[in-house]
Amino acid sequence: MTALDGLPPMSVEPGAELREFAAELRTLFLRLDAPAADTLAARCTPGPQACADYLAAVRIPPWEFVEALLDALPDAPDRPDVRERLRRSRLAALRVAPPIGWAVRQIEGQLHAAEREVQEADEEAEQAERELAHARPAPAAPDTPDASGTPADGTDPAQHAALLAEKAGQARERSARAAARRDLMQRQLVLVERQQGTTAAPPGPTGAAAAESGGADPLPKILLVDDRPENLVVLEALLGPHGHHLVCATSGPDALRALMEPDDYAAILLDVQMPGMDGYETAAHIRGRARTRDIPIVFVTAIGSGPDHARHAYAAGGADFIPKPVDPWTVRAKVASFVELHRARRTGR
Repeated sequence: MTALDGLPPMSVEPGAELREFAAELRTLFLRLDAPAADTLAARCTPGPQACADYLAAVRIPPWEFVEALLDALPDAPDRPDVRERLRRSRLAALRVAPPIGWAVRQIEGQLHAAEREVQEADEEAEQAERELAHARPAPAAPDTPDASGTPADGTDPAQHAALLAEKAGQARERSARAAARRDLMQRQLVLVERQQGTTAAPPGPTGAAAAESGGADPLPKILLVDDRPENLVVLEALLGPHGHHLVCATSGPDALRALMEPDDYAAILLDVQMPGMDGYETAAHIRGRARTRDIPIVFVTAIGSGPDHARHAYAAGGADFIPKPVDPWTVRAKVASFVELHRARRTGR
């Protein structure tokens, strides 16, 4: 029996979004010949049953499965519109998938915000660069009066050009920072998807990756900072069982003391609203120290998650933020993404 012969019936439990996505995959899968179908099913983790689950709307497959299916088709539809339609259909299913749906929507919103900021910053830089090109005076002929003109506000042309160059440079820097956040959110979406049907964190490095780290390296440290002990208990319960060395602090000064030995910290989860030294002031002190300025700060905030609050968090030196009440799958995926980056820096990859 081949994978084509043993396709199970479509599940009746999932919502319309997952059923529609699975139906699209099923239609494409049935176009494969038997050897190609068996090869694709055998590549699924943990085994061919996973492929059957994907096509029966029991589980949402990783994007790698969709790519492999498209590549295996005899007339592989490399048209961008086909891949984009499948990508959108899959995201629609993820948004309503219990229990990870809220995490997907939350991170996807941050991803779209980062994409918009990249576009806006690039447009601002291009506009400044066009103005700069026009502002630079053409070389004047000998003994010819300077005809390049002066800006309408009377600013010196050289000063005006310097201001435009600075504006373009700042916009490019903002675009680069937003692009890095966008890439981070894309990785976090993958890590959220890996938690389907589990209560566990995304898996840590295994095989070659674990061998490269030597297996004896210290666990990556996560600093948890919140003035309310009950909030720390929640974060410890979410992250403690999943291979992290957790360090707790109940105030900004306590956090700074914990960072006196800053080695092996992968991230800092920092509450914003704390009495005395709040999260933003604590972040400023962390950023002001040479040994701690590069540790990613994730603000945990009950103030809100709108664009203004996000801009404030990033302007204060945050690499990311998590709104309260915290979503377990969001917290796990975000911490896992920073642990990945930390391991990569530590191994020099």
